[in-house]
Amino acid sequence: MKKFILPFVVAFLALSACKSSFVNDNEIISTHVLTKEEQQKLTPDEVILDLKAGNKDFAEDKLTVRNSTKLVREASLGQYPEAVVLSCLDSRVPVEDVFHKAIGEIFVARVAGNIVNHDILGSLEYACKVSGSKVVVVLGHQYCGAIKSSIQGVKMGNITTMLEKIDPAIILAKQNFKGDPTANNPEFVDAVCKYNVFNSIEQIREHSPILKEMQDNQEIKIVGAVYDMNTGEVNFLD
Repeated sequence: MKKFILPFVVAFLALSACKSSFVNDNEIISTHVLTKEEQQKLTPDEVILDLKAGNKDFAEDKLTVRNSTKLVREASLGQYPEAVVLSCLDSRVPVEDVFHKAIGEIFVARVAGNIVNHDILGSLEYACKVSGSKVVVVLGHQYCGAIKSSIQGVKMGNITTMLEKIDPAIILAKQNFKGDPTANNPEFVDAVCKYNVFNSIEQIREHSPILKEMQDNQEIKIVGAVYDMNTGEVNFLD
């Protein structure tokens, strides 16, 4: 009987040790959903610094385990995210993780090529004017398929109209880029990506009087950034 039981005892002790190690290395942090009062006290600059700090954690693989069940219950009573991120559709850009944010901390609007249309504008206005977010981040990323397709002039169903919104960025990039201006050149694709971020910011300011006024009154900041797929770092653009 002892010979039969011994392997199970050893396995149990090993599992317990692993579990203990997991808890120590990935401690479940105590956190809560941002309250309205906490959100109102934040400045746009403080939010940007917080996003940068969160991304540093992500890039350095310092993500922590959060009590999502608890956060879900708290968030059901209301939401007051500190920022809204306009991101590309790309599945390789997990926005909440990239900024080390949990449930209720940021809004995320996603559309291929992080372009701007009326629905996106309405979503950004809701996030800032109605729900009090302090920062709009337009987040582009390396190796963007929408950017490459637009450079190649892809025509396909509704994709055609969507990609046309990236054309102004391609034109600007060609005016300022020295080298092969094709989708086969990663440096040109990166250049178009950055100009596309700037173009989306201009579209927001031009077509949303609400957000433009909030920015002019220093209630919010509208900023651009690019996600580096090789390092996990988000580089904020000047």
